[in-house]
Amino acid sequence: PELYGDLTLADHLGTVESTSKEYGLEVEHFQSNLEGELVESIQRARDRCVAIIINPGALTHYAWSIHDDLAAFDGPIVEVHLTNPAAREPWRHTSVIAPVASGTIAGFGSDVYRLAVIAVAELLGLKP
Repeated sequence: PELYGDLTLADHLGTVESTSKEYGLEVEHFQSNLEGELVESIQRARDRCVAIIINPGALTHYAWSIHDDLAAFDGPIVEVHLTNPAAREPWRHTSVIAPVASGTIAGFGSDVYRLAVIAVAELLGLKP
């Protein structure tokens, strides 16, 4: 809780959904701790979704399969982290996701999700 706060995934999704509604965006959510399932979800998003907001957690630092599938996605990609990986242990400083993301929002706690939706909307040229 001292690093990530005490909000639940449902709380974060509520923020994403309420902020998305302001811009006329619909949300499709997928969560898994399994890299292969995340890869398949990204692949399924290619023909249906206009953007991806991803919190890859520890996969940030080594999941080249996620990197490759995000690179093939045609739309904004926003990487989010509740904490700032650059201010933490040295092994967290490298993101294999960042090179294929439109941008990264990190270190602002639960606000990263709201800010990510706003960033996606801006990149898509949407106004509230």
